[in-house]
Amino acid sequence: MRDVIRTNGLIIAADNSGSIGEKEQDAVQAPYEVVGYFSARVALMECIAAGGEPFAVVLQNFSGEAAWKSLYKGIQKAAAELGCELELTGSTESNFTLHQSAAGIVVIGRHVRDPDQIKQKRIKYGIIGKPLVGTEVMAHPNDIAPLSVFRQIAHMNGVYAVLPVGSKGIAYELMQLTGRSGHCELDMTKSAGPSTCFIAAVNEEVYKQIEEVTDQLYWLKMHK
Repeated sequence: MRDVIRTNGLIIAADNSGSIGEKEQDAVQAPYEVVGYFSARVALMECIAAGGEPFAVVLQNFSGEAAWKSLYKGIQKAAAELGCELELTGSTESNFTLHQSAAGIVVIGRHVRDPDQIKQKRIKYGIIGKPLVGTEVMAHPNDIAPLSVFRQIAHMNGVYAVLPVGSKGIAYELMQLTGRSGHCELDMTKSAGPSTCFIAAVNEEVYKQIEEVTDQLYWLKMHK
């Protein structure tokens, strides 16, 4: 099940992070700007993949008032890479102090298109980026699918669908999209954390254009 709701002409997507930040007891140490960027990345990608054009973000900040500015800056950075202009509102828990960082993000977009149904036979499936999680995300930035590439492919003629990969891994998302399994050189079951990679379903006649857009492409061999 996607973290997306389609209702009344809107696409609403959500993501959260916990124990990632600048507090001493956080499991993963990361600047709050990075936390904001990657949390926004996931929800923005989900919104666009579902046919939305993001225009607003709600930030729920449980990391303290000092974290707000950096979280906001990270969100704006992700939006800029996707070419989105966002209004932002939200709230900070200021009555009590948590020992670990936590934040939640809701992205609201206008429903501007319906992703094509995967019914065609002449389709190639590719993975852009690599599945990364935890400290790997900061250690291997060049293996993360750029947001600008995600947006470009999502709006390209001949692309039937794009699907961000989450914590359940490529194999799970591929099954949700196609009802079939497949394989490639990447770990198909590994968590992709903050959607460091995504699946693209493309017309076989235009797949060469996809190869020209990114050098992080791995074509899937589909099982019958």
